[in-house]
Amino acid sequence: MESKKYHRIVLKLSGEALAGKQGYGIDPETVETIAKQVVAVNQLGVQVAIVVGGGNIWRGLSGSAKGMDRVSADYMGMLATVMNSLALQDAMEKNGVATRVQTAINMQQVAEPYIRRRAIRHMEKGRVVIFGAGTGNPYFSTDTTAALRAAEIEADAILMAKNGVDGVYDSDPKLNPDAKMFKHLTYLDVINKDLKVMDATATTLCRNNNIPIVVFNIDQPGNIVKAASGEDLGTVVDKED
Repeated sequence: MESKKYHRIVLKLSGEALAGKQGYGIDPETVETIAKQVVAVNQLGVQVAIVVGGGNIWRGLSGSAKGMDRVSADYMGMLATVMNSLALQDAMEKNGVATRVQTAINMQQVAEPYIRRRAIRHMEKGRVVIFGAGTGNPYFSTDTTAALRAAEIEADAILMAKNGVDGVYDSDPKLNPDAKMFKHLTYLDVINKDLKVMDATATTLCRNNNIPIVVFNIDQPGNIVKAASGEDLGTVVDKED
């Protein structure tokens, strides 16, 4: 079994990661595959929190919400993340791991409100916690949510799962066959080179709180467990040398 490196992590999933090959909506088989990997991480004794996007359901101003009021579009995106969170919760509990969804917008019929101390206590008891509805505020991405929650719960790292990309490259590897993958970057490298690991607000939050970011390919089976175990995988973003 892999050696455990991290005590507590935040796993950042894009909404598209739940869509599978169909490219939209929620694909049950894909969600089941992700859930089983998270369960395996939990069984290693690593405390797991998850932040998931909503792009498989609602694309925001670049897609579904084109022409809409920004605030309304962002709130709709937050609701999409809650739908994804509930799908993940269902899959993980079917695989035997107690899971709690906490949302930044109160909706007590389906989820707990986000309470930092309660979230930490859930993880200490071996439960997986999924943070839905972003930060509860428009104009902030789920990347920023992941960085904020990671700082609040004192996570050791953010595992940034990417679709079909092994790490961070100097250019788009799908368009440039000579693109170079970085094994290590500093927070300032990401900001100054505009490398699209996560948005600048999220990167700055990680930098200010010294939270490493591990960027890896979620499409490779077992990579979530490998990343949580501290294996040499993908690209690591951390403090300046």
